[in-house]
Amino acid sequence: MTQGIYDVVVIGGGPAGYVGAIKAAQLGGKVAIVEKDEFGGTCLNRGCIPTKTYVKNAELIHGLAELKSRGVKLGDSSFELDMKKIVSYKNRVVKKLTGGIGLLLKTYDIDVFKGIGTITKDKKVAVDSGEVLETKKIILAGGSNVARIPIKGIDNSKVLTSDEILDLQELPKRLAVVGGGVIGTEIATVFNAYGVEVSIVHSQEKLLNMVDEELSDELMKAFKKSGIKMLTSSKLVEIEDKGDSVLLHLEGKDPVEADLVLMAIGRSPNLEGIGEIELETNRGAIVVNEKMETSVEGIYAPGDVNATLMLAHSASKMAEVAAVNALGGDEVYDGSKTPSCIYTIPEVSTVGLQEKEAREKYSNVGVGKFPFGSNGRALASGEREGFVKVVTNNDNGEILGVHIVGVNAAEMINEAAALIQAGVTAEKLAEMVHAHPTYSECLMEAAADTFDKCIHLPKK
Repeated sequence: MTQGIYDVVVIGGGPAGYVGAIKAAQLGGKVAIVEKDEFGGTCLNRGCIPTKTYVKNAELIHGLAELKSRGVKLGDSSFELDMKKIVSYKNRVVKKLTGGIGLLLKTYDIDVFKGIGTITKDKKVAVDSGEVLETKKIILAGGSNVARIPIKGIDNSKVLTSDEILDLQELPKRLAVVGGGVIGTEIATVFNAYGVEVSIVHSQEKLLNMVDEELSDELMKAFKKSGIKMLTSSKLVEIEDKGDSVLLHLEGKDPVEADLVLMAIGRSPNLEGIGEIELETNRGAIVVNEKMETSVEGIYAPGDVNATLMLAHSASKMAEVAAVNALGGDEVYDGSKTPSCIYTIPEVSTVGLQEKEAREKYSNVGVGKFPFGSNGRALASGEREGFVKVVTNNDNGEILGVHIVGVNAAEMINEAAALIQAGVTAEKLAEMVHAHPTYSECLMEAAADTFDKCIHLPKK
């Protein structure tokens, strides 16, 4: 059944889809959204939010270990985990947020169609439930799927993805995590805190090889201290079923035995919604311009489907840009100053250029660092690990990048990103009074260190 003409039809209800739909409605458009599952996409249902409920548990468990050294004696330092209750808590959080999105869409009079939406040859949107939606513009926001690698034994039932591992009702004794990126390191952090023997198998030399090298080194040091085994520069060639366990065969190295395996090698764009239309793609991702428009006029593709920057907050911003342009505006997306966070223990966050990237681009680069171990709040809290690193162009004081590993890194990076986006120089940041005692004083101190004026570091 053909529906009335819409200004914008959105395919997908994740961080790009639902935000794009709401933005288009705010701009006065008649909008419809098609979603086959719950609203919120991977981030809300199987990724960012569910993982953070587990990360909070891990932080609390780490806090238990700290209590004794602080003079707080517990009758018994052991703990037990009720996985059914842990999963139930996670599900309640997710349900509340997905329900909230549905309510938001309703308040903006956005028509919701449940099912798989695909684009037809005449640029309509067909829903597999039978509706055909006529529209002036389309926002294709299909998100992404778990990436898989074609190796022998990968289809074993003991091999899980991030879609399933947070629904486990029983913990394994041994977990092998294949992939040392964002998903792999966060899950490793959680299950290590839960008392599981965790091994990370990673093809690269360092974990989190996409971040500043010093941050990776600091995290690997913390992982080693916590008992996580790291098999870097290791290529997985086969997963062998041993009955109650599996054996991970590595090229040129001893195999690793585990009860369960998490495949965490990244995500790939979900192009299901393309349907009958022909869009330009590159390595499995939809090609878009800075306005988020595809090779076909009037069709926009924000978020993971274009693989430009696969972060939920990036997807949402891309979707806002797409919605504005779909309704006649003229906005562009620039993700170069977008912050990124990894919720390990300690946390890792970054925005802008890494030191190596900066030195390749600029001739006069300044680098300032301030350790949490020299910060009053961090010492008082027992959070001594890590540092804040600021990278600048010393010709004009421009802050090129900020990189943090340590307590509250994911919160602190937002101040850094805001200052970079506002064009604040390192000298101005160093002059800005920060409340004492706070963790964020480290950012101010690191900025001052870029020009050798940090008050709380020894003279160089």
